[in-house]
Amino acid sequence: MSSKLPDGPSIASLSQKGATKTAKKPAPTIEALVDKAQELVVQGDYDLARQFVDRVLERDGENVEARELKGVVEMENGDVDKAKEIFLSLVPPSTTAPKPAPPSAHLYLAQLFSDDDPRTALKHYETAVLALVAKLGAKGKERSDKTAQMLEEEEDETRKMVVRACCSMVDIWMTDLCFEPEAESSCEEILRQALETDPNNTEALLSFASVRMSQQRPDDAEQCVRKVWSMWEEIAADSPSHPIPPTLLSFARLGLELQLFDLALSSISRTLEMDDQEVEAWYLEGWCFWLMAQEEAPQKPWEDMTKDDMLRDARDCLDTCLLLHTEQQHPDEQLLQHVQELLRELEALGVHATPLEEDEPAGDAEDGDEWLDEDADEDADEDVEMS
Repeated sequence: MSSKLPDGPSIASLSQKGATKTAKKPAPTIEALVDKAQELVVQGDYDLARQFVDRVLERDGENVEARELKGVVEMENGDVDKAKEIFLSLVPPSTTAPKPAPPSAHLYLAQLFSDDDPRTALKHYETAVLALVAKLGAKGKERSDKTAQMLEEEEDETRKMVVRACCSMVDIWMTDLCFEPEAESSCEEILRQALETDPNNTEALLSFASVRMSQQRPDDAEQCVRKVWSMWEEIAADSPSHPIPPTLLSFARLGLELQLFDLALSSISRTLEMDDQEVEAWYLEGWCFWLMAQEEAPQKPWEDMTKDDMLRDARDCLDTCLLLHTEQQHPDEQLLQHVQELLRELEALGVHATPLEEDEPAGDAEDGDEWLDEDADEDADEDVEMS
């Protein structure tokens, strides 16, 4: 009888498998670490983002994207001085600035300087715009392995960055530098460039309308406002290009100034559909109904509403605003003062608060406090590995 053992793996092959099992995973690439840091910044997890950024800089201390992300993290965490130091290291005359310097670093510096040093902020915005416009002008001159769609999306984003920077410059000229002799001509030139870059950009059109209002040219302003609304009307509520609440509310304020109450109320309604806890939306809606009640004849499509109806709606909106302002400890004291002033005037006219049971649909009381936020659907971030 043979004593030969059955065939099986050799000792050498077993050793190789064991070595494979115990081998370390390859370290993530710098590109993967930067992408993860960017993702975490978008999510607002700045502390974890810093860990990924630091990991990149340990391996490549000159990495421009990581350096810039570190500045963003410091800025979002409130360390303005540290953020300025980092961003300044990315632009001339710093000896550590890359060539070319990233326009985004100038844009961040413009934001950081805008409150204390508007002139310096303007210089950074101007430098960023020049670089971005040059990038648009170089389209098609550089070889790229990107698809046509990717290049088009990149170009669209660059155009938006130009317009946002231009609108920010206009804001500075209309606020901090409004008494300077060149303020008006500067706004005109900046908006001309913005609209040349993106003629149908709604942010640029609304900024243009604001300038025209300051110049006592309401007809031109109205033309811009109506053009913006005609574009927004075609956008579905769930579209990524749908205007966000702050933009809708800026539009509503312009509508009120121009007495375009139909457009103002429509934009406020969209805002409340997205966030019914928005204090300023309830304030603007109440103020809108108050202003409508002062008109001799109601505008379309409110011909059937009486003055009393409008005052009643104004009262309900302003009461809701006051309630939310208190519960949220909202910081806008000027808004609160105006709400209280309007409520006093309504009281004097005999328009009193609607009793709760009359104001709420049946069943609301059983659902608990309608003003409490529900966080049941809040997503939890998953743990991530850095190595």
